[in-house]
Amino acid sequence: MFTLTISNIVKIIPQNIDFRSTYENSNSSEQEFLQDLAMFLVTFLSNHLTVLEKNSIQDNNVKELLLISHQYLVNLSSIEERELFKTCLDYWSKLVSGLFQEVQQFSLQNQSPLMQLQYGSRINTNTNINTNTNTNNTNTNGGSGTSSNLRKNIYSDILSKLRLVMIQNMVRPEEVLVVENDEGEIVREFVKESDTIQLYKSMREVLVYLTHLDIDDTESIMSAKLASQIDGSEWSWHNINTLCWAIGSISGAMDEDREKKFLVTVIKDLLTLTEMKKGKDNKAVVASNIMYIVGQYPRFLKAHWKFLKTVVNKLFEFMHETHEGVQDMACDTFIKITQKCKRHFVIQQASESEPFIDEIIRNIQSTTDDLQPQQVHTFYEACGTIISAQNSVQTREKLLQNLMSLPNSAWSTIVQQAGNDPELLSNPEVVKIIANIIKTNVAVCKPLGPGFYTQLGFMYVDMLSLYKAVSGLISNAVAKDKIIAPKTPQVRGLRTIKKEILILIETYISKADNVDEIVRDLVPHLLAAILEDYKTNVPAARDAEVLNCLSTLVDKVGDRIPNEIVLILSNS
Repeated sequence: MFTLTISNIVKIIPQNIDFRSTYENSNSSEQEFLQDLAMFLVTFLSNHLTVLEKNSIQDNNVKELLLISHQYLVNLSSIEERELFKTCLDYWSKLVSGLFQEVQQFSLQNQSPLMQLQYGSRINTNTNINTNTNTNNTNTNGGSGTSSNLRKNIYSDILSKLRLVMIQNMVRPEEVLVVENDEGEIVREFVKESDTIQLYKSMREVLVYLTHLDIDDTESIMSAKLASQIDGSEWSWHNINTLCWAIGSISGAMDEDREKKFLVTVIKDLLTLTEMKKGKDNKAVVASNIMYIVGQYPRFLKAHWKFLKTVVNKLFEFMHETHEGVQDMACDTFIKITQKCKRHFVIQQASESEPFIDEIIRNIQSTTDDLQPQQVHTFYEACGTIISAQNSVQTREKLLQNLMSLPNSAWSTIVQQAGNDPELLSNPEVVKIIANIIKTNVAVCKPLGPGFYTQLGFMYVDMLSLYKAVSGLISNAVAKDKIIAPKTPQVRGLRTIKKEILILIETYISKADNVDEIVRDLVPHLLAAILEDYKTNVPAARDAEVLNCLSTLVDKVGDRIPNEIVLILSNS
């Protein structure tokens, strides 16, 4: 039945027809026919593939029709219609995962008993498909079969065409923030599309399997597509985006040496493209792709220090690029790299006169002077992440002190001025500065945890005094303006200060490992500052962060402060 049906379809539809153009220029009934065709092929092949492959060995007609049906699916997969593509993708996922598993099993069977034990253990415990198994050169010496009998050989041409389709149609990963909108403008994306994210993950899985099945072909296609971007023959925002998203998606699928050669070529070409292309939009698109790719390959960056440093310095350059979304992505990529490679920043590398973190901190003002406050917080969190990798307590504390030099200087100045002139806290700009200083501390505290103790100690007493002063101003505003006061810009700004103070203290307590320090140094001042204030405030001016902070405190040291718990309960 299947062979008869496909034979009839072949008579109607040429094998190499451009379904993409046909679909775009078709009416609704013709488009519906192509959707039905995809569903028929996927359903039938999913249910009867084993029998068809077996029969194709004996019958060339069956083999030809089997390949034609897959060619149709490849062509259908190139159509720009998401639901139709997802239908095809489900089938491709099952096919390539099955082909990959067969190759793995064949490789296992043709290893020595000792290698079987080691290799088999790795397969059983590693759920990640990025196993770096090169299936192109399978060892056929000895063992129970030959690689020529593997199913993947039946589909070699089909799989090559499928690689091209996947690369050309790769959807945007979650990490990419610079996108082309419906009006053809390059903008910063604020809303995450969960459907697109899931589709990317599914396409990435298929492309990784395809890469394992033939690394040479995947690399060849990607290199050719990149060359077409350089010479301009295929240049477009869409084409460079999909190509780079595909390159980023196969991280870990190559062995380390091959990955190195491939990535060096890719990044050099993209940097060349950045210089070649005129216009801020073009440069922003290429820059976002460079940042995405380097963020996907931490293994490569760890192994090549000079390249890692060059990449990070390039990110610092992008932090001065005011095109929408570029700075966000530069900061996000920087923190992503530091989370994967933090140790490399705190040790002194060969041919370097100091650890890179020293240089980063020394230049922090000039590096961040074009960033928005939230982006600055991300930068400081990345630096805190790096410092957390320093094992020497003395060196770590010195690095922290240097990192916080600028915010601490601003903090000391404002605290002193506010002490002399309480009205200073009525200035909205001063309130914003205070809130940002505390948010910067929160950002650094998160990765440092217990290592943040000296910095918290520097601010703690003055911070809780500020908490009381701000609470007094809020109470006065409530007495004057009643229930409307908490909704005014002035009170909302003051409440931000209170909330950030509580968030900072809670963040530290949640990560602290010395309960004696918490009980001795933090608890008395904390409870004195927040309990009476929380009790006497009108409900609309009470901060939920008070309860969060106290809950964290009780979880951490509740058994050490029974009297204080009674006090907490009586004031809640």
